[in-house]
Amino acid sequence: MCSEERRRQLAAAAARYRESSDERGAVERQQDAGVAFPDSEQALAARATRLLERHAVPAAMVVEALRAESLAAPAAYERILGVSKELQAWSFLPRGARAARTVARISVRENGRELPLGTGFLVSPGLLMTNHHVLTDAEAAGRCFVEFDAQVTVDNTPQAPIRLELEPGGFFVADQRLDFALVLVAAGPGTGPPGQTFGWNRLSVQPGKLVIGEPVNVIGHPMGRLKEIAVRDNMLQVRLDDFLQYRTDTEPGNSGSPVFNDQWEVVALHHSGVPKTDERGQVLRRDGQVWRPGDGDDAIDWVSNEGVRVSSILRHLAALPLTERERDLLTEMGPESGLGGAAVAAVPAVTPPAPGPVTAAPGPLAAAEAAVPHTGLRARDGAFGGKRHLVFLHGRSQEGKDPEKLRREWAAGLNQGLVRAGLAPVDPADAWFPYYGDRLAQALSAHEAVPRLVEATSLTTEAEAAAPVSPTTRAVYEEIVGEAAARWDIPQAVPGGERPAAERIGLGDVVGTLQRQLSWLAGRSDLDAWTIALVFRDVAAYLDDPGIRDTVLDCVLDTTPDEGELILVSHSLGTVVGMDLTTRLSPGVRPIHLTTAGSPLGLDSVYNRLLSGGPKRPEAVPDWLNAWSPADAVAIGCPLADDWADGPTDLAVLNARDRAHSIVEYLSHAEVAEVIGRHLGPG
Repeated sequence: MCSEERRRQLAAAAARYRESSDERGAVERQQDAGVAFPDSEQALAARATRLLERHAVPAAMVVEALRAESLAAPAAYERILGVSKELQAWSFLPRGARAARTVARISVRENGRELPLGTGFLVSPGLLMTNHHVLTDAEAAGRCFVEFDAQVTVDNTPQAPIRLELEPGGFFVADQRLDFALVLVAAGPGTGPPGQTFGWNRLSVQPGKLVIGEPVNVIGHPMGRLKEIAVRDNMLQVRLDDFLQYRTDTEPGNSGSPVFNDQWEVVALHHSGVPKTDERGQVLRRDGQVWRPGDGDDAIDWVSNEGVRVSSILRHLAALPLTERERDLLTEMGPESGLGGAAVAAVPAVTPPAPGPVTAAPGPLAAAEAAVPHTGLRARDGAFGGKRHLVFLHGRSQEGKDPEKLRREWAAGLNQGLVRAGLAPVDPADAWFPYYGDRLAQALSAHEAVPRLVEATSLTTEAEAAAPVSPTTRAVYEEIVGEAAARWDIPQAVPGGERPAAERIGLGDVVGTLQRQLSWLAGRSDLDAWTIALVFRDVAAYLDDPGIRDTVLDCVLDTTPDEGELILVSHSLGTVVGMDLTTRLSPGVRPIHLTTAGSPLGLDSVYNRLLSGGPKRPEAVPDWLNAWSPADAVAIGCPLADDWADGPTDLAVLNARDRAHSIVEYLSHAEVAEVIGRHLGPG
């Protein structure tokens, strides 16, 4: 790696380490207090679920660990993780050996010599992953080769390695920020793709692969030596948006090594040690002096290690404009990678079924045409002086849509309002647009996978067709709908008197009550019952299911700034997500303004389930505008000021009847846009 890029990598890793010091300190304090896995309940739940679903922990041992006493969910998750960490099945060793065969030493031909550069590992039958700083471009990759089985035998004698060439002309992708490169490996003489001989690692974009406090294992070729492994005596310390920081013994040649969990799933691409730095950010040697490139890496005072999150790399790959042949190669990475096949199909919302005979109620989501989920958009460098960031956070029903088109629509609405307020318009490219529409749709599809038969009558279509299948989510959905109807003074049945017609149709009081409540909300607002039902259904699923919540928040964080001043403009379900987001922002981010529009945050059933707690203004948010329209049934709990402690400035606006819940309509009001525009000006 060139010295300039080396310095940039070290400086960036050190900066991230400094910025995460508060988070790391909180983790260490919890560990000192005896908390083995100081991670969020949602992360613990996703991890425990993945372990159980994949039979990664013996069921009998889990039962034994849990049966002796009644445990709350977080304690049960920790017990399961404890079993996984302390008690490994015999298969731990042979599975590790199998994973090790996928790892190769990368060397370069230079002036007649062969010099080791780093490590790489197979992630499909033909594709090898390593660092950008190891293979900076296709030309550099063309001068390199890889060696598999460059290791000692069980008798501790060197094994003859198998050398293969790289074919960057067939496939080469690299990214400097995420420090990864992906290159095609040529087949050996008389053999198929190298993965058929050495195996490959099935990468997964799904959550639940690792929590803070769990060990990681690294296999690589430190300093170009024969293959070595750093196993077990290590730990994940901090999880950042795109990086993991962990303690383990690695050396410079480990650049490009896979970082595994105890089930030998790749969780990160190792890319750098984290050096100790002085107050000026200069790298220090072990003797306390400032390090110079000529000193060598072994002189640096390393304080941690850092890897690039596999999920971040996969999402980056999913967004690339590739040829059909290149896309086919990525698809071979498997369904969990999210890079092809039915597992990653984006899914649009259903349309209401027409009244008719007994039919199967549609699942909440249908199969989609898009093969690869869309990803969010970053603002261009230097927007608003480079220190302030405008972020648009959308609501539900955006699956299958083009994020760039959506960003232009939001900007167009805001610009209408800015012009009316006498302020300069914004360029759509200057706004960040985290896009979670496709991921939410997929998560909901999995959440609602169980079909059910419903009699679709004109009175029950919306209520029952939109109702969640999950009993707990349905309970939240019913609570939200019921509270919204009560807020708009729905008449109650007189005790002992005749029930409303919707409850006399023979389908049960709950179904009838739900339909009556939805019909009342639709009659009092400018939204139809189906739209109201779907919004509240998705809000209920997000609030009830930790997996859906984590999927959405992780996706949003992928394209949210990690430093600077934040102006967050959110809509509908996005206002709920935005509140949760304030608890997970990078330490380098300072929110200076929040706009919520068309928000359900005024409902007790919603704000009581927020990660930020409620109803109280998040400590991180100094300035908050809540825009709502009296004709918008989703904003039925507004204004918020009466319920929220130190709440927002509430602003009632009159939206057009056919666009009562439209974000473009909200932003086009001069009063709304003026507040946002004022915060976008010079600080």
